[in-house]
Amino acid sequence: MTVVIHPGFLGLSLTNPLLPVAWLATAPADRRYVAGWAGSRELHVLSPRTLATRASNVPGSREMLALTPAALYARRVIAENNRELLQARPPVRIALELRWAWLLDGGARWFAGQTEHARPAITRRLREGRRPAFPPGIRDAALLGSTVIDLVAREEGEAAAARLVCRLHPRGPRVALAEAFRGRSLIHTEGAWRTHLARLASAPN
Repeated sequence: MTVVIHPGFLGLSLTNPLLPVAWLATAPADRRYVAGWAGSRELHVLSPRTLATRASNVPGSREMLALTPAALYARRVIAENNRELLQARPPVRIALELRWAWLLDGGARWFAGQTEHARPAITRRLREGRRPAFPPGIRDAALLGSTVIDLVAREEGEAAAARLVCRLHPRGPRVALAEAFRGRSLIHTEGAWRTHLARLASAPN
C-alpha cells in the first residue's frame, strides 16, 4: 500500500468526499479520532505532528491518535480477510460496511491497540446523547464497537475476536455475536457489554 501523509484535515478530506460525512456522522466524543481512511491501494492519514495537535488534554488522547495509522492498516487487513466484502459489488459493499461498521471499524481500533487508551472518550460518550445501541450504530461504530471486540477477546480469547472480525455472518450481526459468545443469548451479552462499558468508563487513568 502507498501511505499518503497530509498536513491538514482539509487536504485529507479532498481525497475522499465521504470523510467529512463520516466525521459528521460520528459521535462528538470520537470525532477527533477520525483522521484518515484506507482504500484498497492507498492509506491516507494526517501527519504525526497534526495528529498530536488534534489530541485533547485527557489521558490517552495523544496515544489513540498516534495509533491512527495502525488502525487504518488494521481496517484494511480486516477488509481483505472478509470474502463477503471483497466479492460484493460497490452498492452492496457500502451497505455491508454501514451495517457492520461496529465490527470493521471497532475491530480495527481494538487490534491497533487504541481501545486501551479510549476510557476518557468512552466516558464522555456515555454522558452525552442517547443510550448506545447494541451492537453500536454508525455514530458509535469505531469507539464503542471496539469495546464489543474487547469483550469477545476477554471472554473467548483473541483468536475468537479475529474470527469474528474476519467474517460477516450471512445471518447478520445478532447471529454473529451469539456464535462468538458460544450461543449465549443476545440479551445476556448486551448486559455483559453494558457492564463492561461502565467498568471501562470508571477505570482509573
